[in-house]
Amino acid sequence: MSEIRKEDVKQEVFDLYDDYAHSRIDRRSFVQKLSLYAVGGLTVPALLSFLMPDYQNNVQIKADDTRLESGYITYPSPKGGGNIKGLLSKPKDAKGKLGSIVVVHENRGLNPYIEDVARRAALAGFITLAPDALTPLGGYPGNDDEGRAMQAKRSSAEMLEDFIAAFDYLKQNKDCNGRIGVVGFCFGGGIANQMAVRLPDLAAAVPFYGAQPTADDVPKIHAPLLLHYASLDTRITGGWPAYEAALKANGKKYDAYIYENANHGFHNDTTPRYDKVAAELAWKRTIDFFNGYLK
Repeated sequence: MSEIRKEDVKQEVFDLYDDYAHSRIDRRSFVQKLSLYAVGGLTVPALLSFLMPDYQNNVQIKADDTRLESGYITYPSPKGGGNIKGLLSKPKDAKGKLGSIVVVHENRGLNPYIEDVARRAALAGFITLAPDALTPLGGYPGNDDEGRAMQAKRSSAEMLEDFIAAFDYLKQNKDCNGRIGVVGFCFGGGIANQMAVRLPDLAAAVPFYGAQPTADDVPKIHAPLLLHYASLDTRITGGWPAYEAALKANGKKYDAYIYENANHGFHNDTTPRYDKVAAELAWKRTIDFFNGYLK
């Protein structure tokens, strides 16, 4: 059987995977509904294999990259989950103090994709800290299905405190210049928005397809925002007009982009929802944005 091509898969399959990835349907229902699209060479096992993340073959910056100092640390989160494990990275040849970035994972813990993103941002000239909100439950278990089930057992409010504590940890880092931003993806995009609400001294926030704060919370935002949305992601992008109206009404500083024909998760290069053009452009804009506000 030949390899499945992205263009041969109906959009409804990606929408179905989005429902599954966000726990709106269970695995049994996902497989059952997926069978409706299993025609010809597109068998259910083939579609499942096609849709699942491939971490092994899609690492851009390896864990032992000699250009970086990168390793796991723990930091206290008194209002969240106790001591939290995170990946702390910075460029090895850095001179002087650096801006810092909290990197917030999706709804499945600190998986290899998010660790890779944290290393990419560090290589661009920043100190990065990518926490694992699953630490109180034993940490990311090695696969996303179990990770997603584990993360559902923690409250979003507690996890938000864990990421705010990461901000506080970076603030005390001797190599940090005091300017700290946040970038988050999916669940992490929502956390990035909430950190902008909660932290008046946050220097910059970049939510990727993240849930928006309420209109009542928008006046509390002080950080400049760079917001990335996908046109096919109606679930999240549908909330953007109201958020933009609130940002405008309150005179907030923001830039926003909706990437055409892109799905939720388009930056994640380990799944077929990945859109190379949109992802690379969004990442360039992200690094340029952080260069402007964190250095």
